Amino acid sequence: MHVPVMLQETVDCLAVRPGGVYLDATLGEAGHAVEILRRAAPGGRLLGIDRDPAAIDRASARLREAAPGCAVCVQGNHADLGTLADAHGFSALDGVVIDTGVSSGQLDEAARGFSFQQDGALDMRMDPTRGETAAELLARLDAVGLATCFRTLGEEPQAMRVARAIIRERERAPIMTTLHLAEVVTHALGGRGDRKRHPATRVFQALRMAVNGELDALAAALEAAMERLRPGGRLAVITFESLSDRLVKRCFAEHVGRDVALQQGGSHWEGRLPRMDWVARRALRPGEEEVRRNPRARSAKLRAVVRPAAGDGPLFETGRQDRARRTIPQGNVLNEDR
Repeated sequence: MHVPVMLQETVDCLAVRPGGVYLDATLGEAGHAVEILRRAAPGGRLLGIDRDPAAIDRASARLREAAPGCAVCVQGNHADLGTLADAHGFSALDGVVIDTGVSSGQLDEAARGFSFQQDGALDMRMDPTRGETAAELLARLDAVGLATCFRTLGEEPQAMRVARAIIRERERAPIMTTLHLAEVVTHALGGRGDRKRHPATRVFQALRMAVNGELDALAAALEAAMERLRPGGRLAVITFESLSDRLVKRCFAEHVGRDVALQQGGSHWEGRLPRMDWVARRALRPGEEEVRRNPRARSAKLRAVVRPAAGDGPLFETGRQDRARRTIPQGNVLNEDR
């Protein structure tokens, strides 16, 4: 079963209150959602969004049991967070959580194609009912396109070397399975040797992010979420790789302390995003015990911001040391990182 990453830290950052209105933009197995609704009782409501129809079915059943009548679960892309929230009556929110990771269920199901640890079709779609598969993407791109993908989305330093190896291999036989691709990449990079990380890790990350348009979806979700936060509302985002983390960090930094004009339709400016303040000035990291229990949490980073209520001062000191006056309970041991 999927174990939600940084569960207590995430819900603490949201400062969940009874009767609050919340949105989980990447519902998954509903681990965060169940805890949010537990703390939001009585009267709390939650909208859960996920691309994966199987995840929606499982999460819906779990939420019906844990918090009957309190959750609305919708299959959809968090890139469409604003449209989905407005359509289901969640336009004013007290908190939003976005977890950008792949769930354990998706990783462990070979047929989904996310893992190089077991053989399966090279799919990688979060929504397996639509869009181009990873195998189709591999077959379509030329060497330059593949190298660009691996370099920009996987930060693979030997991107062109891997791309050329894939081109040579697909001339011999189409690359249709995860283990076939992993073998090609490993051979191109000189074998596994004593590497701590599998040689195919960056390539698999790049393909998954390309197939699902992950960075564009995350950027759209961040903007839509901040636009819909009530005064005092909070946005918490968990990332697992540096590209998504940098996107979140940059987006939050641009919005902290000032209003930001929202551009729509190219040259037409309409409305303003509310100014934000930090909940945690630096990224929070999972503790040693959580990483021991759930090794998949080791790369997680949690960042959070709040839309200040009228008259609120800054949540953090702004001196040289930039020391935070934390708004999360002091009883929790939270590891901070840049």
